[in-house]
Parts: sequence; structure tokens; C-alpha cells
Amino acid sequence: MRRITTALIGLNEHSHSLPIYKCINTLGEYFDVKGYVLPENERERLPEKLCVLEGYPELTLESVLNDKSVESVIIETDEVYLTDYAIKAAKAGKHVYMEKPGGTDLAKFEELISLMKQSGKVFQIGYMYRYNPMIKDVIARVKAGEFGEITSVEAQMNCIHKPDLRNWLSTLPGGMMFYLGCHLVDLVLQICGKPEKIIPLNRATGVDGIGSTDLGLAVFEYKNGSSVIKTSACEYGGFMRRRLAVCGTKGSVEICPLEVIEGELQYTEKTEYFVRSWHDRGAHEKTPLFDRYRDMLVSFAKEVAGETVNPYTPDYELELYKILLKTCGVK
Repeated sequence: MRRITTALIGLNEHSHSLPIYKCINTLGEYFDVKGYVLPENERERLPEKLCVLEGYPELTLESVLNDKSVESVIIETDEVYLTDYAIKAAKAGKHVYMEKPGGTDLAKFEELISLMKQSGKVFQIGYMYRYNPMIKDVIARVKAGEFGEITSVEAQMNCIHKPDLRNWLSTLPGGMMFYLGCHLVDLVLQICGKPEKIIPLNRATGVDGIGSTDLGLAVFEYKNGSSVIKTSACEYGGFMRRRLAVCGTKGSVEICPLEVIEGELQYTEKTEYFVRSWHDRGAHEKTPLFDRYRDMLVSFAKEVAGETVNPYTPDYELELYKILLKTCGVK
């Protein structure tokens, strides 16, 4: 395929800009990176992350937006700025990849979705678990009916974060639920569809005297059961308990942990249960090592090049965003 031209916009303090740009640096057969823009004082705020931009020229935002040869942008600013820069790029007719889950303003996100639909350009959000090979396979098999009617999903994404990040969570609606719970909302929505009712139970633990909403919990109610989402910022061992458990009338599957880190690569493990026995140990499997960002970024490049079509439409992204805000307790 042809290489797509792109520019990198911004660095973020607590999200994925560093590994995303590291990954792009290994994908020269897909991306022709024209340069980068640091629009929110990132050079002064985040000097330790500038290394991933070495070798590229620094550009102005105006030059990127006005340069017709730059067909796409990859936006990795802090969450509160994401939608603002995506709107600018959309108005300039660019294909847009942006960090998850979007800025904190619904009206602006709706404007962005409208602009992307009007332009017909590719719009992709950085939900990397959509491209995890094991999760992707399980969701496809769920939709094919292999596990029967789904009665329950349990999705967890926990960590043990330092006080500075937990303080920063107060800048986001719903705190931890907005920050990481967005991944889980996406997965449950794909598996079970739109819930009939959302019960947000997000809380501040108060650990270390921090008052941010650092424990996210929500129940999604459906006609045939309920699903639970949990995301914690202060849980020892939480990373290794990250899981996606899907229970159906024909069988169940537990993906746990979602990822095991080895250097800069990961693998995922799962156990499937199709025997009607309390004592069934299930069938266990794990993936080879993979880069959690590679398939996501390659898919964006292929979509821009016209080789594939993004299955996650702008309308889906808007529905997901609205459901996420309700899960965060935003009315």
C-alpha cells in the first residue's frame, strides 16, 4: 500500500502519546511523518517525552492545517484539548486519529462528529483493545452466537497510580471512569448493545487525602441481565486483575489478564468454559507477544489509503461517548 502523509499533534501527560509515537516510528512503510506540533506548551511541560519526536521537524499548527499534502493528523494532546484540535483538523479536511475518548464537552464532540460525517474522511479514536487479537476474536464469536444469549459481562481495568495522576483525575468528568473506564464501556457496548439503564456508582476513595473520583463502578441493565464495569486507580495488583468475562447461555469466556507486559510488548490470556460442570477448569490459551498499538495504527493507515473501511462509524463513536458520559454520572 502507499504510505500516508501525517503530522503528529501534541503530547499528553498521562495517556498514550509516548508509546503511540514510538510505534509510529517503527511503521515507516505505512506513515510518512511530515513533522510535529506542540500546541499546548508541551515542550516546557513534558521535556522527558520529546525524545520520540527526534528526527522530525517542528511545525506550526497553521502550516499543518493549510498544507494539502498532509492528509491526516494523529492527535495526542491532553484529554481536555483533544476535541478542539480534532475540530480544527476536520475543518481543514484531514483524516483524524485522536486519543481516547475525546474532550470533555459533548456539544464540541457532536460538532466534531458532524464535521467528520460531512467530510467523509476517516475518523478513528485510540481504543486499542478493539485491536487486541484475543478480544477481537471473542467479540466476533459472541456476535456469531457461539456463546449463546449473553446474560452478563464483567469488565475491569484497574491500576495502582501515583498521587499526581489521581489528583489530575479531578479534571475529567467521572474521573477514572472517563479516563480508563471508556475502554470498558466500549467493549460492553459492542457485546451487549445499548443498555436499558445505567447506574453509575463512581466514588472517591480518599486514599492519601486525594478527593478525585478514583474508583469507577457502574451497572448496565439489560432485559436479560446486568453487566458491571469497574476501574480503580488505587488497587494493588489491579493491573493483573484486568479482565473481560462474558457469560452466555451456551458458554463463557474470561480474558484475564487483558495484558501481560514483557518489555514493550504484551500478551493476553483467556479461559473458555463450555462444559456444564461446577468443576470444569476450562480451556486455557494465550497469544504470542504483540504491540498493543500496532494493529490500531496500521488499520488507520489502511483506512486512509482506501484499502479498508473503519467498522466503527462516527455515529457509533457518538453513541459511545454519550453512554460514557452517563456512566460517568453526567446528566
